[in-house]
Amino acid sequence: MTRISAVFLTLLLLAGCSSEPSKPAEAPQPKGPELLTGRSAFQKLYIQARGWSPDAKPFRLESQYSKDSNGRDGKASIWRASFASPAKGAVKPFLWSGTDSPDAPARGVSPGSEDSYSAGNSNTQIFDIAFMKVDSDKAFDEAQKHGGNKVLQKNPDLPVLYTADWNSRENELIWHVLYGTDRDSAKLKVAVNASSGEFLRLEK
Repeated sequence: MTRISAVFLTLLLLAGCSSEPSKPAEAPQPKGPELLTGRSAFQKLYIQARGWSPDAKPFRLESQYSKDSNGRDGKASIWRASFASPAKGAVKPFLWSGTDSPDAPARGVSPGSEDSYSAGNSNTQIFDIAFMKVDSDKAFDEAQKHGGNKVLQKNPDLPVLYTADWNSRENELIWHVLYGTDRDSAKLKVAVNASSGEFLRLEK
């Protein structure tokens, strides 16, 4: 055996001894739900809305019910914000999802369908985001003081939903804290000022 061959054979043996057997690839672990407060989710949605139209302004922010999020502490795994563009004369919703639950949209931000916009429509009254100084977690804390705590003691599995919209008569942004799966069947509806965090009233 030549000297070069001997060196080559030695290198092969060393490589065989030092290399470890390849490990099987580990299966990716399922990711748990991501829960956000209203303002945190809104920031993600607002960026997408401004990409749709630079003059986009919100007229509603609301959480949505899913099986892995009960709405406690003002957090949810699904948030939807609706925006209006006066320049386009259109409205468009954007939805953020932080869950892989079968009853939820895919994770991330997804746009909805565009529709026409009328400035005189009471259901699409745009507001300045500067009015949203109080987050949904603080709105929840306030609602708990005004009947929410008793409702959840009696119904521990009852979800809590959140909606923020503009009250043109009072010129204020309001958090509506809803104890139930929707507004119509909610056992309790509490209105909280989204700028000051103060309790406003119990809603019917």
